[in-house]
Amino acid sequence: MHVKKDRLVANLSFLFNDLPMMERFKATKEAGLKRVEFMFPYDLDLAELKQELAAHELEMVLFNLPAGDWGAGERGIALDPSRQEEFKEGVAQAVALAQALHVKQINCLVGKVREDQSPEEQRATLIANVRYAAKQLQQIGVKLLLEPLNRFDAPGFYLNTTEDVLKVIDEAGSENVFLQYDVYHAAREGEDLLQILREKLPHIAHIQVADNPGRHQPGTGEIDYHAFFKVLTEVGYPYAVSMEYVPQPDTVASLEWIKAFE
Repeated sequence: MHVKKDRLVANLSFLFNDLPMMERFKATKEAGLKRVEFMFPYDLDLAELKQELAAHELEMVLFNLPAGDWGAGERGIALDPSRQEEFKEGVAQAVALAQALHVKQINCLVGKVREDQSPEEQRATLIANVRYAAKQLQQIGVKLLLEPLNRFDAPGFYLNTTEDVLKVIDEAGSENVFLQYDVYHAAREGEDLLQILREKLPHIAHIQVADNPGRHQPGTGEIDYHAFFKVLTEVGYPYAVSMEYVPQPDTVASLEWIKAFE
């Protein structure tokens, strides 16, 4: 119907996660997919990662800026005035990896609201950090993306809705900041998915899909993905679509969803 398999991205933080990370690339290739993304490449062996991507002819399309102590519940540090140097160091790490891996988009999770700092100071810090990251990435031809996380799955996260992100983009005033549109998070927030595609397309540089409820593959929940992909085609969305879902019952079986939408 409206999904082209060669434009789909396997998010390896979610898919094939019964395998060790370095075995997920081969599994992606065997599933007939050509693109991958995952959250954080920083602790992986770069030479081995490059080798796996090359060996299986895979394009890596995206990863995230360092986001603090993930295991301790941190979801980004871009709001924290006391960690601006750490943020800049993370941008430098991301720049080096993007160049090594030929990645053209990097997502910034901005973090949770801090109760020990004023809203005004946090906002000013965020805007300064976004401008800084956008400029550094623009110099190497890489887009900076911002992603909202819904308030139910990520309580306390600073950006919950599409509108929240668009306001930051507007305030930052950089031509190199875009929305990473995660359909699951948007659906959890009750957004009008099709209206956003029609009205906000110029701001969207990456889309991630999962159904709601459950965050499983499209076709398992309430989102009308037939309508979604139809409108996506109509508006001429030019970028990749990432499968960032919890596969049910397993990754290979879950990929059958694609056939219903081709």
